[in-house]
Amino acid sequence: MVKNVIMPKVSDVMENGTVASWLKKEGDKVEKGEPLLEIEVEKAIMEIESEYDGYLRKILVKEGETVPVGTILAYITDTLDENIPE
Repeated sequence: MVKNVIMPKVSDVMENGTVASWLKKEGDKVEKGEPLLEIEVEKAIMEIESEYDGYLRKILVKEGETVPVGTILAYITDTLDENIPE
């Protein structure tokens, strides 16, 4: 099953966030609760944990990019051979 990693809304006034760094790379196994990436919001860096177990299959938003809350940042799948959206 393909699961979406989305830009979270970490404050009431947050509209956009910047991917500061990915702590995992494509193909890495991830576990629920494990740090996945860091985002920058209003000059603060926040660590974002994975909400799922699986494999980080595809990173859609690169480091340094700013996107609106709710944007899909990456895909996590249960296995490495699952099809992912293009």
